[in-house]
Amino acid sequence: MTESLLELRKFVVPEIIIGVDARLLIGRYISHFNAKKPMIVTDKTIQKFEWFQEIIDLVRSYSNGFYLFDKITPNPDDFEAMLGAELFLSFGCDLIIAIGGGSSIDCAKCISIVAANGGYILDYEGVDEVKMPGPPLICIPTTAGSSADVSQFAIIKDSSTNIKRAIISKKIVPDLALIDPVPLMTMDPYLTACTGMDALTHAIEAYVSNTHSALTDVHALESLKLISQEIEKSILPERTLDTMFQVMHGSLQAGLAFSNASLGAVHAMAHSMGGLLDLPHGECNSILLEHVIRINFDSVPDRFRNIAKQLGIPVDNLTNDVLLERIIDKIVSMRNNLHIKSTIAVETLDGAMLDYLVENALNDPCMVTNPKVLTKDEVKSIYERVLYTQK
Repeated sequence: MTESLLELRKFVVPEIIIGVDARLLIGRYISHFNAKKPMIVTDKTIQKFEWFQEIIDLVRSYSNGFYLFDKITPNPDDFEAMLGAELFLSFGCDLIIAIGGGSSIDCAKCISIVAANGGYILDYEGVDEVKMPGPPLICIPTTAGSSADVSQFAIIKDSSTNIKRAIISKKIVPDLALIDPVPLMTMDPYLTACTGMDALTHAIEAYVSNTHSALTDVHALESLKLISQEIEKSILPERTLDTMFQVMHGSLQAGLAFSNASLGAVHAMAHSMGGLLDLPHGECNSILLEHVIRINFDSVPDRFRNIAKQLGIPVDNLTNDVLLERIIDKIVSMRNNLHIKSTIAVETLDGAMLDYLVENALNDPCMVTNPKVLTKDEVKSIYERVLYTQK
């Protein structure tokens, strides 16, 4: 047994109910929390779907009224969370129900933090800076990727600098996750692809993280197997509920892993790039993943060999050099089959922008648990490969 597996580790997880129509249990849990006036935190794009209206009808019948907060952007800003917290308190709400993807759930977590602790949301950036747990938080995820519904992480953008800030604390782990594949059936195929690759990245980074454990390894490896087998089916017009359940199950497993083992350079760089350029988070991860794997591989080659097995790559008698190329080929093939581009065009790309991206990535908490200490030049070289000036 390796020394790292003998070190003390903690494993934090919310109550989880997973399966078809799990969302319809919302009324029971409003009663369990004895809540009278929930705040629903969501975005405007999903409110047209029948499954969303079913949730709303149940909330209405189990409460004395609710407040709908839907002023959330795809990369939520600090002021959105502050407005939500102000409204939560002024309307006397006593429960938060987050319905949506990572953006809605992260914003709901930040609303919870400020509602209970006061101050400004950016005061809580970093690890274990949240002192008081917030009001009860129920999450109904509608994408299979972020796993914000089970994690200790909340990502919020600093609107003054366009930097995504990470808040990491067991105080913000949701009380309940109702994980239901039905909402995924109405998800846009490109969003499905990007969020699925986000989950795959979670699993890979958690498995090679320098704070991984025997507990997180089990979940990371299972996630890799599930997602790699199902992700390409999930964007097809004929996708089935079973396929979406498997992708969602894989996302959950990845969430349990990264919430407790943290992440790495892919996410650190994605936070910096996505914040400054206002890009979809899963898209950023998809584009960066192969380049970070190439740099990290020599630090933990045996771990990447196990990753390759879960991705369905035959590994017997392969040298490490060949194994690395097989893994890269697999990642690139998956990304191409999901119709996710390999580079991003920007209006201007100069030294100042690159330096800003590099500095923010190196200061991101996720960089601390990367298996290799990356240099400024290494991070800059990756950005130079994935960004180009639009002609």
